[in-house]
Amino acid sequence: MTKTLLSVIAIFLLAGSLCAVRAQEPLQGGSSASVVSGEVRLAEEKSGKLLRDSSGVGIWLVPFGTVETARLDTTRQTFRMVQHNKQFHPHLLIVPLGSLVKFPNLDPWFHNVFSLYRGKRFDLGLYEAGSEKTVRFDRLGPSYIFCNIHPEMMAVVLTVDTTFYAVSDKQGHWSVSGVPPGRYRLHVWDENAAPAALHALDREVEVGPGGTVVAPLKVPVTPHDWLNHPNLYGRPYDTKQLTPVY
Repeated sequence: MTKTLLSVIAIFLLAGSLCAVRAQEPLQGGSSASVVSGEVRLAEEKSGKLLRDSSGVGIWLVPFGTVETARLDTTRQTFRMVQHNKQFHPHLLIVPLGSLVKFPNLDPWFHNVFSLYRGKRFDLGLYEAGSEKTVRFDRLGPSYIFCNIHPEMMAVVLTVDTTFYAVSDKQGHWSVSGVPPGRYRLHVWDENAAPAALHALDREVEVGPGGTVVAPLKVPVTPHDWLNHPNLYGRPYDTKQLTPVY
């Protein structure tokens, strides 16, 4: 790989990283806005044993009333989920309802991004290295993202009806800044947790002018084997298929 191509990839990855960071930052709520933070831990559903890695859990706050929902109608943000080294980056991307997500291909081969399991359904078709395609996420909930060529590629775009959200780090820490004081409904999501278990974690949060620390949350999970998912046509992947190179 030439130094020029490496430089181009580095620039795109940096831009994608900045966009991902910005994606987790809600709109500022003014001088009276507060920080809402907490800790969430993943645990094995059967044994209750805590996992060492509690990253990738989505948390979002929906205010009671219509103020936030009305603001979403005028919020048309653009995000980016990069394809690089046969992986999607980031693995979990949270976006407000109606946002655009770009899928740039930074690999030296073709990709075919699609989503047919729940959430937003689409098929971007085969597209070459250096190109990108865009999808508007106008349906609430998780959209599971795959590539029709590489079965190991999997990610999630979680569409929420708020601009106040965060993704936990490895230790399970999370924080949402710029939250105006008021009453909110807190929601939690993880790709390996059952819907009923996640719904049971919903709770009301009162945000004061000095900020709020939410009581620790424990999410029971059972790891899902996404590698054996079907392809775009509902059939097993052809493991003998060669990746077409551009």
